[in-house]
Amino acid sequence: MRVLVTGGAGYVGSVLVPKLLAAGHEVRVVDWYIYGDTVLAAEKGNQKLTEIKGDIRDTELMKKSLTGVEAVIHLACISNDPSYELNPDLSKTINYDATLFLLDEAKRQGVRRFIYASSSSVYGVKEELEVTEELPLEPLTDYSKYKALCEEYILQHQAPGFVTFILRPATVCGYSPRLRLDLTVNILTAHAYFNKKIIVFGGDQTRPNIHIQDMTDLYVKSLAYSDEQIAGKIYNAGYENYPVKEIAQMVKKVLGDDSIEIVTEASDDKRSYRVSSKKIRAELGFAATHSVEDAIADLRDAFAAGQVPDAMTDKRYYNIKTMQALGII
Repeated sequence: MRVLVTGGAGYVGSVLVPKLLAAGHEVRVVDWYIYGDTVLAAEKGNQKLTEIKGDIRDTELMKKSLTGVEAVIHLACISNDPSYELNPDLSKTINYDATLFLLDEAKRQGVRRFIYASSSSVYGVKEELEVTEELPLEPLTDYSKYKALCEEYILQHQAPGFVTFILRPATVCGYSPRLRLDLTVNILTAHAYFNKKIIVFGGDQTRPNIHIQDMTDLYVKSLAYSDEQIAGKIYNAGYENYPVKEIAQMVKKVLGDDSIEIVTEASDDKRSYRVSSKKIRAELGFAATHSVEDAIADLRDAFAAGQVPDAMTDKRYYNIKTMQALGII
């Protein structure tokens, strides 16, 4: 297929795009590239890759970028709650308004498949141990609220010849060429490796997790499933639900360093999420093959190999710090 990946130079996108190319797809990336323009350097010269530096709110750019495209994988967004709080208007225009335009234009231009990266946070806090796709959405923040609203709009436009497919990923973890160190597993591993100390805020909050290799494999598979399998469907994608304090213990174990100190501090953040991925396993046969421990080990190896220079000080690993430095939020 000819595939447009919005946010293709981001944390997930920079792992996904090489896999799409390896699978034989032609890939067009639209991204700000504010975290660096070399994350896809290994693919430079690949005739099937087109990189476009731009803003998904630029309607003329997106019209051109969609020309001739058969499938869209829409990853681009302002991707965490604190970013929303710092600039709600900007976040809405990117995560909601631009998504609606992209969907409408994709349908108008005859795109056959639209894959949307939503979030498991749309459920809010649930008492149920099995948080399934059938439970009502109760988003707690603007980030998750607009994810839910986008889902609703996308489903309304599902039609024969225009397949919409929504995934609700858990928190992604593991190494990426465009690494984020502001995600639970990743930042705990970085602090343990470099500082020999993990500070856990609260600790009882549960977080659902999925390894970045599994998440990107799922996006690739999303282009291969039949229309009948995925049209108008929504699936959770998150296989390991752990309290944050348990993740901290896991980091210490994988790093194998008894000198690592784990300190617990009080927190007002009571958000606690867990998800069930039984449905996607039963209906699509998708199951994760990588674990949180694998993600920790991958990060450890990347740190040891010098692949993450200035990990604790370089703002490019932290979304908010980078956007603040650029005056975006």
